[in-house]
Amino acid sequence: MKLSAPTMLVWVIAVVLGLLGLLGSLVAIPVVSAYAFWFTFIGFAVLAVATVLKGM
Repeated sequence: MKLSAPTMLVWVIAVVLGLLGLLGSLVAIPVVSAYAFWFTFIGFAVLAVATVLKGM
């Protein structure tokens, strides 16, 4: 399996989701705190999928 670097847009989306999850677990943010784990998980999943699939 060949891995490729994700595009800048996908990388930024993954980082934003990860940071929202991190902040949601540390600070009480009304909507984000309830789903902080899922924000982080989806951010890492997007990054992993973009690394495996070429051209994303």
